[in-house]
Amino acid sequence: MTANETTAAVTDRDMDTNWNWTRPIAAPGSMAVDFEERIDFDRLRRYRVARTRWALRNSGLGSILCFDNNNIRYITGSVIGEWSRDKICRYALFTADCEPYLWDFGSAATHHRLFAPWLEQERCKAGMLGLRGSVPEEAGLFKQAAEEIKQLLQREGVADMPVGVDICEPPMLFALQAAGLEVRDGQQTMLDARQIKSMDEIVLLNMSAAIVDGAYQGISEALKPGARENQMVALANKILYESGSDDVEAINAVSGERCSPHPHNFTDRMYRPGDQAFFDIIQSYMGYRTCYYRTINVGSATPAQRDAYRRAREWIDAAIDMVRPGVTTDRIAALWPKAPEFGFANEMEAFGLQFGHGLGLALHERPIISRLVSFDSPFELQEGMVFALETYCPAADGNGAARIEEEVVVTPDGCRVITLFPAQDLYIANEY
Repeated sequence: MTANETTAAVTDRDMDTNWNWTRPIAAPGSMAVDFEERIDFDRLRRYRVARTRWALRNSGLGSILCFDNNNIRYITGSVIGEWSRDKICRYALFTADCEPYLWDFGSAATHHRLFAPWLEQERCKAGMLGLRGSVPEEAGLFKQAAEEIKQLLQREGVADMPVGVDICEPPMLFALQAAGLEVRDGQQTMLDARQIKSMDEIVLLNMSAAIVDGAYQGISEALKPGARENQMVALANKILYESGSDDVEAINAVSGERCSPHPHNFTDRMYRPGDQAFFDIIQSYMGYRTCYYRTINVGSATPAQRDAYRRAREWIDAAIDMVRPGVTTDRIAALWPKAPEFGFANEMEAFGLQFGHGLGLALHERPIISRLVSFDSPFELQEGMVFALETYCPAADGNGAARIEEEVVVTPDGCRVITLFPAQDLYIANEY
């Protein structure tokens, strides 16, 4: 069988998610065992490569050059640590008819040749560019990389076709153009590939949510007067990493008078009796992320706080009930209040509060659901998508706000919620 025949066979075999929706979505342990099926990482890697081949063949591009760590991991099954996320120091090149080329940070290339047998050894290279401008263009690394990429594209027979690039430093873009390559947006192609999750991806997202279930249990037990927002963040980090998280990207911890408007951060504010507090836990397990808000009151709640929570719950439940294949995102966004109805001048200022966004290796994938963008650019939901829905409602008396978020998996006839810490009613921690 030739290389191209092998590629075609892999694509035909692995594009289907093969999900049996009559069964619950599993959240197995993190160990590999011989007595039950858990995550099949070889199958996961094959699926992601097959999806990328499919997206690339339908894009009009001849190749895709990725600097986005999420896309690199999706294509190559490689990761070297979260410290590299903002350095733009790794890159991968992929065509529809070849195995990926990977340029990695120094000794990581040697490591992958030893420990990543699914990658072809001669395609695992060391590479270095600008480290976000720390290495100047005059050093010649951008030019050298662009010339090497062009030579490889010539070898693969696609140098005369556009190359898609997801993100890059401007000098790299200029160097590619100077080498005679036509550069186009490649991020949309990668989002095409990533928007439908396989059975393994769905289970990993469910396992990731399960880790956060446990973190909220720990927060609810510790949320008492005298504790501080930063202490809850520290506690959550401890629980998450001990439970298997590989990256805690951010934790919002917002309480009391800080709840409205939402500041999207945490401080050292001390919790007081009756405070309304909400949290967002953004972390990943095996790269697959959560965005998972919960609102928890400290000991008691006022009628205004309970009413805010009820309204936020009604808005999110209406959205969940709407989710099914074929529904477009404008229909979901229309269920949510307009910005002036909950205290904002316009939809730009209210963006991210009544909101939906895809989840996967990135925090924000397709679909994006918002009154800001969904009416002008509606997007159709499909089976196998995974995304978060989130709502927000400030308390009428100014003492707090409710924030709820649920992650859902689109099934043939609706969706399944995978964020399971209690949220149907306002949760009161350490009630008195």
